Amino acid sequence: DCVLCEEWEHLYPVPREDLINLHREHLLHLLEMGDMEKALQLLQRIEDPGVCLAISEQCLDQHPNLAASHFLADYLTAHFYSSLTAARRNEIQALYIGSKVLLTLPEVSRVNYFHLSSRPLLMLEQLLMNMKVDWVAVAVQTLQQLLAGQEIGITVEDIDSLLSKYAEKALNFPFTLKEKRS
Repeated sequence: DCVLCEEWEHLYPVPREDLINLHREHLLHLLEMGDMEKALQLLQRIEDPGVCLAISEQCLDQHPNLAASHFLADYLTAHFYSSLTAARRNEIQALYIGSKVLLTLPEVSRVNYFHLSSRPLLMLEQLLMNMKVDWVAVAVQTLQQLLAGQEIGITVEDIDSLLSKYAEKALNFPFTLKEKRS
C-alpha cells in the first residue's frame, strides 16, 4: 500500500534513491491508470523539490502513454522551468507541443505517430508524406497557436518552409503532352 509507504517515510529515514524509486513507481502506476488527479496530489505531497523533479523527469524518460507524457511535460514546465537546462526545457516543451498535436489526430491513428511526439516538425512531415491533409491543417493550426512565445528549436517559419517544400513536390509530377501549354 503506497499510503503506508508514505507514512513509513515520515517516521523513518529512507535513502533518497529508494524514496525516488518508490514515488516514481507509484506515480507511473497512477498515470497508467489515467488518474491525473491522484498523480498531481502525490507530486504535491512530496516536500523535497529535488526529489519531485527527479521523479517527474525519470517518469517522463520512461516514455509513458500519451496522456501521461503530456501531463508530465506540462507539470515539469509549470513547476521546474528554471531548474532545467535550456536543452532539457526545449526537449520537454517539444514533447508537450508534440503530444498536444498528437491529441488532435483521430484516436485510432495516434499510435502510428506516438514515436514522433517529441519531434512535432517530423510528425507534421510524416503526416504530409502520408497525405493526411485534413489532419495537417489541424496540426498546423495547433502548432502555430502553441509556438507563440515558445523556444523549442522550431518556429512558425520552419512549418511554413516544410509546407512550401511539400506543396512544391506535389506540383512536380512527370507528364508528357503532345503540345506545350501554359
